[in-house]
Amino acid sequence: MNWRLAALILLGTACQTMPHQISMTVVQPGGDFSLSCSVGMNKAGLFYWYKLKFGYSVQKVAGGSFQTLKLEEQFENSRVEVSQKDTVYFLNIRNVSKEDEATYFCQAGTAYEMIALNGSLLAVNDHQNHQKSVYVKQRPETQSVQAGDSVSLQCSLLFKYKETRVQCPHEHNVYWFRAGSGESPLGVVYTHKSRSFKEEERGCVYSLSKTIQNSSDAGTYYCAVVTCGEILFGEGTTVQTRDTSLLYIALGVLLPYCVFVTAALIISRNQKPVCGQCKGEITASSQGEHYRSAEAHQNYQVT
Repeated sequence: MNWRLAALILLGTACQTMPHQISMTVVQPGGDFSLSCSVGMNKAGLFYWYKLKFGYSVQKVAGGSFQTLKLEEQFENSRVEVSQKDTVYFLNIRNVSKEDEATYFCQAGTAYEMIALNGSLLAVNDHQNHQKSVYVKQRPETQSVQAGDSVSLQCSLLFKYKETRVQCPHEHNVYWFRAGSGESPLGVVYTHKSRSFKEEERGCVYSLSKTIQNSSDAGTYYCAVVTCGEILFGEGTTVQTRDTSLLYIALGVLLPYCVFVTAALIISRNQKPVCGQCKGEITASSQGEHYRSAEAHQNYQVT
């Protein structure tokens, strides 16, 4: 009985400590990045901002008490700023570059227990750099579908030279996200069951199948592959929805016209044409009547 209780306690502890997936923030070079962290209603305690870059150890960006935060020396520049409003703390990075690409997260608590509260993976979309020996290609460039249909998106990690080929990253190292129309933010597409992966001679091919329910699912779908200590982006696939209402309106307008034209053709085909022979008989008959009438008139005058 005791071992069962111990197993339940261990299982509960494992479920509580299981890591959760953090968000991804995609920024163009030169853009701004902001991350907030709420610590609740505690008035005393410690607070830290951290940076975790791929392949490197954790760096402390800023730290201190709830009342006073100080940037670390290597981050004391005009681009990085930490601030506080009530119980919410902010980390801001201006003029983002590829060197800023990393996971940023905050921790708060006491000297005896620190808890990670929030974090975000900052990805810098520098897909204009075509000098790399490893790059990402997306297909197709555009695709138009009707609402309710599925689209198949392809993301290929390609290697220019055999010497630069590396082991294909697992599909969980590939992110799919969508940029909607207008000012809507990027949204990660969580469709693990609809993803697939295969390895080819030139590289690694990742596929995503998604059902486009309505126009809100339209937009540009990007893939990002985490490999070799950095994030490589595709140039995106634009998915558009076809408006079927205009088609129905056009069909509604053309249908009566088609019915009218068809009826006119049927009527014209059913009418019997007057043949040339019939026309000749009618003309000869008319001339005979004319002669007979003239002869009768002449006989009447003689009499």
